[in-house]
Amino acid sequence: MRLWEKADSSGDAGKRLDAVLGALADLYGLSPWNWHTNGDPFRVLVGTILSHRTRDPKTDEAARAVLEKYPTPEALAQAPVESLAALVRPVNFYKTKARRLKEVAALLVERHGGVVPDREADLVALPGIGPKTAACVLVYGFRKPAIPVDVHVHRISRRLGVAETRTPEETRRVLEEIVPARWMLHVNELLVKHGQTTCLPRNPKCAECVVAVWCARGRLHDAETQRP
Repeated sequence: MRLWEKADSSGDAGKRLDAVLGALADLYGLSPWNWHTNGDPFRVLVGTILSHRTRDPKTDEAARAVLEKYPTPEALAQAPVESLAALVRPVNFYKTKARRLKEVAALLVERHGGVVPDREADLVALPGIGPKTAACVLVYGFRKPAIPVDVHVHRISRRLGVAETRTPEETRRVLEEIVPARWMLHVNELLVKHGQTTCLPRNPKCAECVVAVWCARGRLHDAETQRP
């Protein structure tokens, strides 16, 4: 359910979200901040696999190390798991992710001739690749419209009042209906940046937020601070 549309009979939720994303773009810019989301599809795929429950600097460190030694799916598929584990040790669950990288690379060679596919159905058919990872590859690797929904995007969408959802997948379906076309390639990047710097999981900086005027939580914060 889209709370903005439930509360606004004029149905201008898309326009309001357009204003939110425009303000965030003015603040943060549209260029990706991370090394692993600013490159070819194979880099994006490797980095996104490594990023689960890991901070971006550690993800970039591990992804760089892997791709410097094993720059292609063919090379990665032949890499010893022990070597990969040592390279990706900075990330959480590094042993599991080392095995996953090798497995995915082998299937890229076997099924796709060593080329990362550009269709969601083919990406999610790879082991351990869910909708969020597939969407990241499409957006950052191929510049194809998709909406990766991670914890930041899910949290901020709920706080803004864009969606009243329980899971990231539900949030993704809502955003796919409401995000203006011009922001489809940028909504993830902008909300993630905002979630990492201002709209924090705990103690969000509502008083400093450039989109508080459109935000359900931000308006509540303003009302509380203005009480006599």
